[in-house]
Formats: sequence, C-alpha cells, structure tokens
Amino acid sequence: MERRASEPARVPARVPAYVAGASRWESDTFPLVDPTDGTVVGHVPECSADTVDEAVSAAGAALRGPWGDTCPEDRAALLRRIAGRIQDRFDEFVDAEVRDTGRPRAFAETVDVPRAIGNFRAYADLLYGSAERAYHTAIPGWSAGSGRVLNYSLRRPLGVVAVISPWNLPLLLMTWKVAPALAAGNTVVAKPSEETPSSAALLAEVIHEVGPPPGVFNLVHGHGPGGAGEFLTAHPGVDAIAFTGASATGSAIMRAAAANVTPVSFELGGKNPALVFADADPAEAVAGTLRSAFAHSGQICLCTERVYVERPIFAEFVAALGERARALTGYGPMISADHRDKVLSYYRMAAAGGATVVAGGGVPVFGDARDQGFYVEPTVLTGLPENARPVREEIFGPVCHVAPFDTEDEAVLLANDSPYGLAAAVWTRDLSRAHRVASRIEAGTVWVNCWNVRDLRTPFGGMKASGIGREGGEHSLDFFSEPVNVCVQI
Repeated sequence: MERRASEPARVPARVPAYVAGASRWESDTFPLVDPTDGTVVGHVPECSADTVDEAVSAAGAALRGPWGDTCPEDRAALLRRIAGRIQDRFDEFVDAEVRDTGRPRAFAETVDVPRAIGNFRAYADLLYGSAERAYHTAIPGWSAGSGRVLNYSLRRPLGVVAVISPWNLPLLLMTWKVAPALAAGNTVVAKPSEETPSSAALLAEVIHEVGPPPGVFNLVHGHGPGGAGEFLTAHPGVDAIAFTGASATGSAIMRAAAANVTPVSFELGGKNPALVFADADPAEAVAGTLRSAFAHSGQICLCTERVYVERPIFAEFVAALGERARALTGYGPMISADHRDKVLSYYRMAAAGGATVVAGGGVPVFGDARDQGFYVEPTVLTGLPENARPVREEIFGPVCHVAPFDTEDEAVLLANDSPYGLAAAVWTRDLSRAHRVASRIEAGTVWVNCWNVRDLRTPFGGMKASGIGREGGEHSLDFFSEPVNVCVQI
C-alpha cells in the first residue's frame, strides 16, 4: 500500500466551512473517518440552514460589489494565482485527498492535484479570448417602423452558483466546476461530499490567500437530504446548480431546483460498457479493461462495469482478465463502511444468481490495520443474464461482468441496453468498425483503444440517466453564463 495507517497526515483534524471571507465552525459536527482503517481522524461542521443562507447572501453581495465589474483578464489572473498556490501547497492537497479517500498516494500525486491545477489554468487560458466570446455576434438589419437596427449579443454571469461535488474525485471534480464558474464571473457556494471535505477546505484557504473579494467563494459542509445540500439546492438565492454524483441524487436536486426554475448541469452515474472485438490487440484490450474496471477501486463514474467480448476470444480474454485482477495489489478501500456493504451485497447477489466468480468476490485479508478498513476484492464475473441486477445497476466498485457477443449489431444493442449513457470503450484494430460503432453507441464519451484520455476543451457529460448538459472548455463557459441580445436603433 502507498500509505500506512500509522503515518501522520498533515491535514487539520477540524475541517472548517468558509463564509463571507472567513473560516466558520459550528457546534453541530460529524466525524471524518479514514476508510483505510476505520478510525476517526477529524470532525466537520454540519452547516445549518442559517449558515447556508448567509453563504448565499454573501455570494450575492459579492456579485453586486467589485467582483461584478471584474474584466476577463483580471479573472484569468486570479485563476492563475489559485493554480499557483495549489502548486505551492501540493503536498498538503495530496495529504487531504489520501486521508479522505484512502486512495494510493501516487493517484493523488499524478491525477487529483495536477488536474485541479490544470482546471484553473485551462480556464484562465480560455478567458484571454473571451472578449471575442462575449461580443461574438453582430447582426445589422432593418425593422419596419424603427429603421436601421444593430443586434449584438453578449454574455453575463448567471449569478450565485451552487457547486456540489462527490467523494470519489473530490478536488478534481470540484475545481472542474469552480474554475469555469469563477471564470465566467459568477460567485460560488460549494458543498463537497460529507465523506471528503478536506481538500475543499484547503481550496477555500487558497482562494482567500490570492485575494478575491469576500463572498466570491464560500464553502459549506453537511449532508444532503435535510442538510446543507438540500438547504443549498432549494435556496431561492441560487441562480444555477452544477452537480456531479449519483443519478438518484440528481433527481432529488432537480425536484428542488424546479420550484425556482434553477438551471442545472448534471454529470451523473453510469453502467459503462466496453466492446472487445476479436481483431483487437489482446494485450492492450486486457490491460485497458483492467484499468477501466479497477482504477480507484472502481469508484470512478467512467469505470467499465459491463464488458462484451466477441465469442472467438471470449474464454481467452476472461482467463487473462481474471489472472490480472487476482494479481492486483496496492488498491484503495471503498469510501465508507456503507458503500463497502453495498458493493458486497452485489457480490452476494451475483453469486446467488448463478454467476461464475472468475476473480475476487469477497473481502481481502491483509493481517494489519487495513483489515479494519473498507476494502473489497477486485472482482470479475461471468454467466449472468442481461436483466440481472448486478448487470443493470451501477455498483460503483471494483467489479465487471463479462459476456460474449457474436455480431457487431448485437454488441451495439447490448451496449445501449441500459438506462445510463455516460461512457464506453471500443477495442478493435478495424478503423472503419471503430468509427461506425462509436457513432452508434448511446454515450457522451466513446474511447477507442484507450480509456479515460481527457482533453479539458472537449465536451463531457452523459445521456439518459447519466446527466444533463455538457462541461469542458467553452461548453462550461456557455453553461455558467447567459446570452443577452442588445438591439440598437441607428
């Protein structure tokens, strides 16, 4: 493992909220648990409705103050300063991610923190061209009774944006929304998952250090239903909601947002397929599927849980994937005891339904403090029907079910037979087939002979129950701003 439970973390045991330019603590708290060994390592404030209201009010006041007059160049400079301070405090952010999630340290050092820095820098770069974006359309014309007119469009910030981020990639996914929201001139009230609040608190410190007006960025902590999440998403002072998380939670947020007709951007769950054709490079397909199924112990919305393999290579592929899965070491735990129990319930359900357990299927034994943590074994299953719950429902753990197919059309039908549509992977050396199949799959992102290769400028999001809207590059700036047409008689 990358980190032993005995190693001291450089993260404060108290994880504060942040409202109107100052840290905030409340008497009502909840424990922060290290998922590697089940110990309590800190306490977090359960923010009240009054605190959430104060945060939203502070964000609204900042929008009406000097922040509302900032130019794109000044906002770009702010984003670069934020990125620089995260880089300066790199190890502290890594410690926070490792402590809260239990992930291997190398993952936080190479993915989480670098991507957070990259998110701020990417939107700073985009803003240097925002003068052209802001005033991007001019249409001269003629109106009966008014004579000559000139229409032009501009974009203005939506206002106070609620950003709600999940526990699986806490810093990466929060900054993925905070950076474009600030870039577009909005103010933010953020709520991280109650399981992983530490890196968000550090981000609030960093933003305060680089000097935007108080209230531009606020941070509240707490749970969802009946807590800070519900108080925030239902607040009439919130002008937009950006959320990443479970589809059921997205539905609840949409119901809350409906009362105020609040715009939403949702990146939700997935039950992502991989299609492996007989002409694929066998080593690359196995290695790629191993990564896509078991990265971060399967706790990434993009992970592959359904694998469909062309029948001539099915047995060989399953044997190789199972062997590689049994040999995995150094993986992290599930985020909580409840989530571990959920994943294990699907393992039991699969076995009871007649699945062949090719690898895993239980709880590993380490002989050290990790045995008190929330680990499950990387698991490969075969033999279940397509209507079985472990094949239909998102498990969000280190597990995949592998099934054979005979034709290209069948493979596409199997891939699309899901309420979800977030991502997919296609493994083939036939270039024509790759393009043909990719265009037919109902998913927001399709990777061919690779997985989770991301360019921050490209559109990202899901179809069906996997989300609403697209984020990334100008797509994010479009969501976080409102087009306004100005018509001038000349």
